[in-house]
Amino acid sequence: QVHLVESGGGLVQAGGSLRLSCAASGRTFSTYTMGWFRQAPGKEREFVGRISWIGGSKYYADSVKGRFTISRDNANNSVYLQMNSLKPEDTAVYYCAAGTSAGATAASYDYWGQGTQVAVSS
Repeated sequence: QVHLVESGGGLVQAGGSLRLSCAASGRTFSTYTMGWFRQAPGKEREFVGRISWIGGSKYYADSVKGRFTISRDNANNSVYLQMNSLKPEDTAVYYCAAGTSAGATAASYDYWGQGTQVAVSS
């Protein structure tokens, strides 16, 4: 069992940066692939990126590639999403998720946080 809590969301101007954090509980955190998703009002949940359990493999959606960076600290049971050059279209609720054989689909993740709101003004 893994419990996830996101933090770090807020309001930022276009071009700015935010760093989201996801704190996990559970002794097996380091064995999970961790993903970030987002959901804008009226839209489906969208894959943002993921990082493998050992941190050596990262994969990003084309919409955020080159602007967002995922990292993890297994010693502290945390995963991060550094978001730079933010755009108004990045506005959404951001979720972290954990899965044992997870990819780019929401269905492949077993555990979810409650989400943190990111708003980017133009």
